[in-house]
Amino acid sequence: MSSSAEVSGRAGPPGHSVARPAGPALEVVDLSKRFGRVRALASASIAFTPGAVTALIGPNSAGKTTLLKSIVGLVRPDDGCVLMNGTVVDAGGAYRRDVGYMPQLPAFPPHMTGQELVDMIDDLRGFDGEPDESLIDDLEVRDEMSKPFGSLSGGTRQKVNAALAFRYRPTVLILDEPTAGLDPVASLTLKRKIRERREEGATVLITSHDLGSLESLAEEIVFLLEGRLRFHASLVRLLEETGQRSLEAAIAELMLRGRGAGDEIRPKRATTPDVSVGDDTARDDPGLANEEGVA
Repeated sequence: MSSSAEVSGRAGPPGHSVARPAGPALEVVDLSKRFGRVRALASASIAFTPGAVTALIGPNSAGKTTLLKSIVGLVRPDDGCVLMNGTVVDAGGAYRRDVGYMPQLPAFPPHMTGQELVDMIDDLRGFDGEPDESLIDDLEVRDEMSKPFGSLSGGTRQKVNAALAFRYRPTVLILDEPTAGLDPVASLTLKRKIRERREEGATVLITSHDLGSLESLAEEIVFLLEGRLRFHASLVRLLEETGQRSLEAAIAELMLRGRGAGDEIRPKRATTPDVSVGDDTARDDPGLANEEGVA
């Protein structure tokens, strides 16, 4: 990837730009992890661009879930490290204040109400700032916050999950299948919120099997295959390199090629240019709880 990050800018008007903060807020360096004989990650190094949405894509068992859990501190890598705003993720819990994590399957205590979860996570994070509660109202779950989490429907649990991830105005957002289980109106509402945080300079990392949603949100693409980083560049560059017109077709092309390690595009620590924008952690932290497994 060149020193000037490429972005699609397709969602925003020409010339509409926002200055990115200097240096990556999130970076993984030579990250490796094995589970027994299974290699989940192999020396992955990625500097995620601030003020951009990056889609993490790969087939099953590519290493996506292991990478996400390593970033939020739920998995300890065998080698390498994760840096969050310059802080090593496993060096205490200071990095957690910078992270908003939306797991695919939140493991919140089912007997606790949404408001009790808010109070507990506020306390665990030592949060005393002004929270962002806009999603509670925009997703229409204010009345549901007084009900036990386990009694809520799957879609409503996902809305509460989203509201908690965005509550702390984090500089880094990790979103695992964020629109899964949401109706079309709620999905559009969440996408607008993601774009809003991106415009405010947040680093947003999303993984999803819904490639249509990713294409509408992401400027940059990270493609993993068999635990290795095989591609990291802009969506525009991916489409150009593969000769395809959609993200789905381009990813299928990468998988069919079986791109070798010699062909991978390795990211560099970039200077942070202006970029077009759209219009539109540890195991004992319930706010960073998620299911186990290699994916």
